[in-house]
Amino acid sequence: MEVTTIQAVGAVIFALALIHTFAAKLFEKLANRHPSHAGLFHLLGEVEVVFGFWALILIVAMAFVSSGAEALTYVESRQYGEPLFVFVVMVVAASRPVLEFVAGVLSGLARVVPLPTPVAFAWMGLAVVPLLGSLITEPAAMTLAALMLAPQIFRKGMPEWLKYAGIGVLFVNVSIGGTLTSYAAPPVLMVAATWNWDSAFMLTTFGWRAAIAVVINATVLTFLLRPHLGQADAAPSRKSKRPPVPLVITLIHLAFLAGVVVFAHHPVVFVGLFLFFLGFTQAYESHQSPLILKQGLLVGFFLAGLVVLGGLQQWWLQPIVSSLQPTALFFGALGLTAITDNAALTYLGSLIAGMSDHAKYMLVAGAVAGGGLTVIANAPNPAGVALLKDGFNDESIGAGGLLLGAIPPTIVAAIFFLL
Repeated sequence: MEVTTIQAVGAVIFALALIHTFAAKLFEKLANRHPSHAGLFHLLGEVEVVFGFWALILIVAMAFVSSGAEALTYVESRQYGEPLFVFVVMVVAASRPVLEFVAGVLSGLARVVPLPTPVAFAWMGLAVVPLLGSLITEPAAMTLAALMLAPQIFRKGMPEWLKYAGIGVLFVNVSIGGTLTSYAAPPVLMVAATWNWDSAFMLTTFGWRAAIAVVINATVLTFLLRPHLGQADAAPSRKSKRPPVPLVITLIHLAFLAGVVVFAHHPVVFVGLFLFFLGFTQAYESHQSPLILKQGLLVGFFLAGLVVLGGLQQWWLQPIVSSLQPTALFFGALGLTAITDNAALTYLGSLIAGMSDHAKYMLVAGAVAGGGLTVIANAPNPAGVALLKDGFNDESIGAGGLLLGAIPPTIVAAIFFLL
């Protein structure tokens, strides 16, 4: 296969973007050492900015190598539905009525469990909410779990290694916790229609394995966290002294969230719903907290950049995927997911004709099992980084620490998917 100049340039820029992602924490340290240029270093240290930044460089390079018209044609040919959806569902799911409703339900359950309430609440945030992602989609589950767990686990005073262990478990559990249905996990969604995988198939083939792995990962981490959880509020989102949100407001917010999830693949509809949602929050501002518009936009920008950069990687990724035998494909997908995106990887697999059912299973299993290893491995991960990074040293999450924290839960997931 002959590699074009544009493909070669795209691969080089993609590699530079990966290096920049893994070095993001270094820029935060440089910002502290060089205050006169702190603004620039802080910008370059924002993980959510990295892929958008390098996508812009790619488009400029394409304009010089070929033409401006060709560069514009390429940008406009990409599909940006997923970045838009993640932005919208993050903002809606993080609204005060939705967050307090979910936290209230989990707090009630935590008080019934024969464990200290903070411990039970943390376990549910690490296990129940990621599994709930199979219903409300993984980005929504990541948003809710991150906001509820931030005051408990991802806070100043918690040992740094436990924070990295916590974010590793959260990312892996969200990645595999969305596999109980056929529409909630981006890598599953990419192949479900092509391979005729419905939710019943997902539950009986992937779901039970994922659920057991999620429970084990959450239980082990919660046990390690126990000595430190007594200092945290069991229901952090409910400690405000503001009057409770009226039930009708909560129900309307939940209806907006349900509508966005149902029409996740119809951007015109869910963006329209989002505009109505913004109007509603303004009309009943007294029952709202500030919407996470900035964090959501940064995550959308990151994912849109990944869409632009990832579109030129098919020439080297697809031959690797198509050449591997099923068991090797599992480990290959698990590793490649860490440096690409598991949805992009399974999409390329869906284009390969003649794949056996076993190979299809191994491809998707490896892609979801590896979805917590890096910030780019799974679409909801940038949302988790945006919402949790303030609790880490230097207010940034190191790629090496995330990788080390995610390896143990990834091994657990891999074991059950390989059974």
